Amino acid sequence: MACQSVSIINMDEQALLGLNPNADACYRQKAMVYFEQLKESQDAWEVCAEALAKGIYSDDHVKFFCFQVLEHQIKYRHGGLSPAQQQLIRETLMKWLQGQLMNSQPEKPFIRNKAAQVFALTFVMEYLTHWPKFFFDLLSLVGLNPHGVDVYLRTLMAIDAEVVDRDILHSPEEVRRNTLIKDGMREQVIPSLVESWYQILGAYQQSHPEITCQCLEVVGAYVSWIDLNLIANDRFVNLLLSQMSVEDLREEACDCLFEIVNKGMDPTDKTKLVESLCQVLQSAGFFNVDQEEDVDFLAKFSRLVNGMGQSLVLSWTKLAKGGDVKAAAEALRALETKVPLLLQLLVHDDDDISANIVGFCYDYLNVLKQGSEWQSHMPQVGRGGQEAIEEYWDSDKFPLLSDQQKTHVEDIMLAVMKKLTYDEEYNFDNEGEDEAMFVEYRKQLKMLLDRLAQVSPDLLLEAVGRVFNNTIQRWQTASFMEVEVAIRLLYMLGEALPASHGAHFSGDTAKTSALQDMMRTLVSSGLSGYQHTSVSLEFFETVVRYDKFFLVEPQHIPNVLMSFLDHRGLRHSSPKVRSRVAYLFSRFVKTLHKHMNSFIEDILSRIQDLLELAPPENGFPALLTSDDQLFIFETAGVLIVHGESPAERKQALMRSLLTPLTDAFRLLLAKLASEREEERQAALADCLSHAVGFASRTSKAFSNKQTVKQCGCTEVYRDCLQTFLPALSCPVQRGSLRSAVRSFLHRMIICLEEEVLPFVPAASEHMLKDCEAKDLQEFIPLISQITAKFKDQVSPFLQQVFMPLVLAIFEVLCRPAEDNDQAAALEKQMLRRSYFTFIQTITSSGMNEVLANQGVENVERVLFTIIQGAVDFPDPIAQKTCFIILSKLVELWGGKDGMAGFPDFIYKHIVPACFLAPLKPSFDLTDAQTVLTLSECALTLKMIHLRRGPEFIQYLQQEYLPSLQVSPEITQEVCQVLQQPDAKVLKNYMKVRSQLVVALETSPLCRLCLETSNDI
Repeated sequence: MACQSVSIINMDEQALLGLNPNADACYRQKAMVYFEQLKESQDAWEVCAEALAKGIYSDDHVKFFCFQVLEHQIKYRHGGLSPAQQQLIRETLMKWLQGQLMNSQPEKPFIRNKAAQVFALTFVMEYLTHWPKFFFDLLSLVGLNPHGVDVYLRTLMAIDAEVVDRDILHSPEEVRRNTLIKDGMREQVIPSLVESWYQILGAYQQSHPEITCQCLEVVGAYVSWIDLNLIANDRFVNLLLSQMSVEDLREEACDCLFEIVNKGMDPTDKTKLVESLCQVLQSAGFFNVDQEEDVDFLAKFSRLVNGMGQSLVLSWTKLAKGGDVKAAAEALRALETKVPLLLQLLVHDDDDISANIVGFCYDYLNVLKQGSEWQSHMPQVGRGGQEAIEEYWDSDKFPLLSDQQKTHVEDIMLAVMKKLTYDEEYNFDNEGEDEAMFVEYRKQLKMLLDRLAQVSPDLLLEAVGRVFNNTIQRWQTASFMEVEVAIRLLYMLGEALPASHGAHFSGDTAKTSALQDMMRTLVSSGLSGYQHTSVSLEFFETVVRYDKFFLVEPQHIPNVLMSFLDHRGLRHSSPKVRSRVAYLFSRFVKTLHKHMNSFIEDILSRIQDLLELAPPENGFPALLTSDDQLFIFETAGVLIVHGESPAERKQALMRSLLTPLTDAFRLLLAKLASEREEERQAALADCLSHAVGFASRTSKAFSNKQTVKQCGCTEVYRDCLQTFLPALSCPVQRGSLRSAVRSFLHRMIICLEEEVLPFVPAASEHMLKDCEAKDLQEFIPLISQITAKFKDQVSPFLQQVFMPLVLAIFEVLCRPAEDNDQAAALEKQMLRRSYFTFIQTITSSGMNEVLANQGVENVERVLFTIIQGAVDFPDPIAQKTCFIILSKLVELWGGKDGMAGFPDFIYKHIVPACFLAPLKPSFDLTDAQTVLTLSECALTLKMIHLRRGPEFIQYLQQEYLPSLQVSPEITQEVCQVLQQPDAKVLKNYMKVRSQLVVALETSPLCRLCLETSNDI
């Protein structure tokens, strides 16, 4: 054997020692190097082939290694192998397989799996060309030898993974190849394979159940694309059904039958197939679910029943829409007879079994929603044709249910209500995987409840009312599971029976009366004091969901308020309840504050301790986290602002709310300035940030400056601003402090309007000192907000701060960063976008004097950065903004009365930018943002033509386009399109301007340098 780099005799035994997982690192490294050597050599892999064919090595890891080397050759080098080498691979595999037949013990599973993968790869490469008898060779060799059959079945599953599995992504070429392989198999070998499966299933049912299970898995995998008649016949199906009674086989048999049932086929034939399967399964006793103790099998069986049920639903749907009245009625009858089995599985104690049948249940309810009405009109449909079918099919009316269907609906409702109930073992304090799975299962049940409401809202309302009232009447003695699910059902009705803007207590009298009765019972029963986390949470969630109930019956508000404020709510023993109640209380007050005027000061008094800023040195856990306290401060603000007290009283209440925060802030800021320990600094900065955040949150009660003035609170917030601003000059923990004060300034611009302006210059000066990219990125929106809101009022300030801000941005963008530092690159990209957005805000606000008064050199520098942003940076969002700016500047300065020298800038820089930006390799017109950029680019050219007129066209014709060696024909075409009044013409032309692109790209001057300043 030719083997230049490695010989059989000299095979590196030391390297092979490194294949053992327990080997030393040096040996493992040698093994890796040796593996690469064998892979890269033209013929060294042959030593591995011979080792496998002759069984030279007994070490499992060496065998696996040899298969890996062989796999690499087939997968990546098969086309370069000589016919003799390809023949060697085939012979090696068959000799190895022959060796398995004679071994007393099979190879380890991981070796058999790898061998199967190599067989499958060889099959894929050679079946259509060199090895059309692949399966016949395998079958004739292995016969019914269990070791051989095992490898044969594993190979079939590996082929399925390579050729059929839709979860594996294939190239178009591979898809075409796989289609040809499947077509060839269907024509030549599938009947033989099916016969082999039948023989294997019959032969090994008792002696080798594991092989039988493998075979069932193969049948299930292949049935999706082979002729179903080969499997769905009495001979084969009866064999499968007989295996449903064998304990070791029945789970795999269930899966196999599921795949058969799931196969697409004619709806009438599918109905007959499912019915015949069900008759056999029922006669064999499988429908007696309560007598079966094996939950693993029942989970598989439930999945099978789900598949059969959904297949019947699909058959009925096709037949009903097709107008086949008789066949549709037969499918519906078959469907109805499966509901008792569905109910047994749905209500089963094991949630996995129940969850597996939810799909069938949901689809059945959908049939009831649409199908019963269709059925009741079938006589007319028969006479009226397809149009009548579609008319009734699309009807939104509630269905007319038969007595049997009503019974089914009621039974499903009861089953859903039972299964919604928590298990006693549910761990509310430490929710893990099991708890998460139950939460997901509850979501599935909620879908059923929503569908039930669409089928029969009256039945659902009645059923929930019955369960709710029976439970609440005895809540003191009922288990927490019963009480929680009773309230939960009431809560779920809010979505199951939707109402516009939550108006559940107006409109349909029957519905509103029932809901109102249940809510009255809930809030007057006293169960808000039930001592269980789940019940407490459900009570408050439901109260807030139906907060509009209290507009109808406001007399219940005081009692519910107390439940929010005492040990049942905000002072509950569970942190989880306290946290959620803080948010819910905020929502409750926002809706009903008009009914709380007489309680406002009492409420503020009761929550006073919850409004305290927890100092970092306290050491005691607070009742509420700082995030929870935000809701309490907002609630306090809403109560004060929307109360009926005079302005003086509102001012006093707001000052008493905020003064403790400002007092604490001053003390903590002084401590921070002198603190040296970094961990302690961070704790103090967090506390200071919380104080600012709390004050900011109270302002959410105001809509604008007018309401602040009406409440007499302008001075209060101005004092807060004066207290917080010194934090900007704090030398430590600048990031968090600046972020907090900046957010407060955003709120004050809305609430105080021009009252905030005197504070802005000093604040800006501090925020621009020693700043990072993130600081600038967050500061720019603040300046943009001020610019857009106050315009001319802040023009002098903006003219003063403009260049310091721009220079700070340039300085940060020019800082060196590691090439692979993606976070730094992203920060710079976002800062660059913010910078361009700031310039856009100035230009679009009509404040061009801010830019114009910066001096010629500074104006040029800024303009060049915009040109560079439009052309050089592969960021379509920034590019789009830059072209918007350029268009606006041309509008402002591009006329005869514009800025001196700007027309020259248009021709030298803006025009080239418009033509050269789309030529960049990064300018991807399949990207939506890039298409928008192209539109803005076109609008910029239109604006130039609008402002410069024929002069612009003459420049393009006589100077610019000829300088790029664009042909006269295309030049004329561009100029004609530019002169069209509709901008869309130019946009579309630029999008499909392939001739122009070719012309420019072939020009030696297409790389014309834009005369920009230093990179930003």
